[in-house]
Amino acid sequence: MGLFLIRRLGYGFLVLLGVITLVFFLFNILPGDPARMMLGQRADLGSVELIRKELGLNEPIHKQYFHFLNDLSPLSLHLAHDETSIWFFDQTKYQSALPFLRFGGVVAVVKKPYLRQSYQSKRDVGDILGEAFPMTLILASVSMLFAMIVGVAIGIVTSIFNSSFLNRLVLVLSVFGMSLPSFFAAILMAWIFAYLLSDLTGLSMFGSLYVVDDYGRGEVLQLKNLILPAITLGIRPLAIIVELTRTSLLDVLSQDYIRTAYAKGLKKAKVIGIHALRNAMNPVITAVSGWFASLMAGAVFVEYVFDWKGVGVVVVDALEKYDLPLIMGSVLLIAIILIIINIFVDILYGVLDPRARVS
Repeated sequence: MGLFLIRRLGYGFLVLLGVITLVFFLFNILPGDPARMMLGQRADLGSVELIRKELGLNEPIHKQYFHFLNDLSPLSLHLAHDETSIWFFDQTKYQSALPFLRFGGVVAVVKKPYLRQSYQSKRDVGDILGEAFPMTLILASVSMLFAMIVGVAIGIVTSIFNSSFLNRLVLVLSVFGMSLPSFFAAILMAWIFAYLLSDLTGLSMFGSLYVVDDYGRGEVLQLKNLILPAITLGIRPLAIIVELTRTSLLDVLSQDYIRTAYAKGLKKAKVIGIHALRNAMNPVITAVSGWFASLMAGAVFVEYVFDWKGVGVVVVDALEKYDLPLIMGSVLLIAIILIIINIFVDILYGVLDPRARVS
């Protein structure tokens, strides 16, 4: 298992390096001048060049790339004395950095990955994403939990009570759920339950998890504001989980070892719950892992419609303002989440299915 984890971490590192390279060159060859956007169109040429030099945009693209990798690396090398260089070790910029080795004019430091500063707010991208990411994580986790519980339950029921009418009904609902765009579902849910039926439901179109109380004394938790965005975001994975659970469970229930279990006198609930369902969950787990990462990345429309203060709102705002460090940091965060989830799922396969267990 140790060798397996090392190999998977190595693959994950290579994938992450590829994503970093692609994101850097993609956003740095786009038309537009970040320095000009920061200062405005009426800024003089001298001020624009000064900002370009401060950001390192006047350097060749390959030097910018290696500097970007150096900033992202937990172990990085910097110049100790040349303050005019982009490689200079600026303690105000790398606040968490811990120098541990000096040789000549070079200093080696250990630090958290530095995602640069936002072009617009001048704040560290890591701080901005650190505030927004928990909100997106809560929304995606609740959505996937809702889809997993309801989807698996419906899939089990439809596989046990297998009939032509029930199969057609599940198929129609699954296709409808999978084909419903998130942005349209968000607008529809907000219009029906938070506007037309707001007096009955008590739900709001604005999904802030924390709101200021009636006396202005501070923020209070409002879990009801999580209901609509979570259900809206969970509709598509719910439809897929229902269909996958039903199809996989029907296939497992037709296997010889299931008939043997019934022949030994085991109860139906035990056969389905212990023997059949456990072996039928592999495709469901694969779908859940992929969809959870997709929810983390694709919650943009839902968050924007419900004004949910997560990464999606940050990304939309950054795209509108051409805030490249914030966009790049968001993409890298989502890539890291996807890699971690895939490694976790590989481990979970061995726990649930002995056939996939790593020796």
